[in-house]
Parts: sequence; structure tokens; C-alpha cells
Amino acid sequence: MCETAGEPLIRQEEVDVSLAPSAVTDLDAQTVRNWIDDQQGVKIIDVRSAAEFETMHIRGSYNVPLPLLSEHTAELAERLDGRVVLVCQSGVRADQARTRLDGVGVDHAQVLDGGVAAFAAAGGDVVRGVQRWDLERQVRLVAGSLVVAGLLAGKFLSPKLRLLSGMIGTGLTVSAATNTCAMGQALSKMPWNQGATCPAPRAVIGQIPRSTI
Repeated sequence: MCETAGEPLIRQEEVDVSLAPSAVTDLDAQTVRNWIDDQQGVKIIDVRSAAEFETMHIRGSYNVPLPLLSEHTAELAERLDGRVVLVCQSGVRADQARTRLDGVGVDHAQVLDGGVAAFAAAGGDVVRGVQRWDLERQVRLVAGSLVVAGLLAGKFLSPKLRLLSGMIGTGLTVSAATNTCAMGQALSKMPWNQGATCPAPRAVIGQIPRSTI
């Protein structure tokens, strides 16, 4: 089974001047689109699940689900020269990927603000496939359903069952504080979140060309 597990915009002239690392690490969709249209050699790494990637992705991007990236960070880092843009749905997973990469010396990776949806809204070239809910939406559905179930069960069955709602609320608070999501990681392993193909990690990493420098 395959695993997946309001930033300020910046002007293009602020990031086009050099390939050197910058303190600004979030990009607006138009800047990324310009880089692609101008064939400036940007590598776009999509860290969403394989299923989300199949639903819609930026043409030419590489799908490296976050759990796989977390396990093979150093190996992936060897291939991430030049401009690197990390992409997910909302930016949360991409930011986690950036932190992982920064830990092995890739301090020039930048996050696409607004994710794939923002890129598509900016008129960028995307590939669309079978439509599925993105992982963040699934998390909201499951968490909300469990909270409602806990409240109803606490009223009609046993007051102790209201603890379920409290546990979910606590989990969401921890998720926000740590910028992680255990529920999202669990849901990413569900069958409906798996892509049509399940390549080995070596194949996933190998699809990204090595630096020629």
C-alpha cells in the first residue's frame, strides 16, 4: 500500500534575482506559473497522497507523498538543486516537507501559497483526473462527525460518551500547535486515498532528475 501521510505574497522580482536561499519562502501562484512558462528549471514537488495527485496536479510536477519524503529526505535532497517549490492542498503538508528538507541542508525550498487550487485559479496548466475529496476536507468531515456523534451519544446514551468530543477537540488543538495531523496520516492510508499505481520509493525518488552541476 502506498503511503502519503494566510501567508504574504511576494513579488516576482523578489525571487527571480537569484537562486540563492532567501528569507522569503512562500510563493504566489502567478510567480510559479511565470517560472514554468519561462522554462526556468523549477522542480515542483507535490507532497499530497497519490489519489489527490491523480485528482489534479500541476503539469510536470513530481508526486512525493509526505510520509515517503519524511522517510527518504536525504536521498531526495540529492536531487533538489536550483528552484524547488513544494505543493500540497493548503500548505500545511508542504511546510512540513520544507522543515524536513531544511534539516538535511535543502534550505532553498519554497511553498506554493494556496496549493494546487491557487495555481489552477491563476490559469496555470494542471492535469485533472478522477475527482476525489482532498485529505484536509476528509479530516474536517471525520472530525466533525465524531464531535457530533460524541455529543449525541452523551445526551441519549451516557454522559461519559461526551468525552469523545473532548478528545477530538484536544486532538485538533495539538494538531494545530504542532503543525501535524495524525488523523490525516491515518486517512491517507485508506484504500480510497491510494492511487491507481503504487510505485516503490526508489521509483518515486528516481523520477526526479539529478543535479547536473
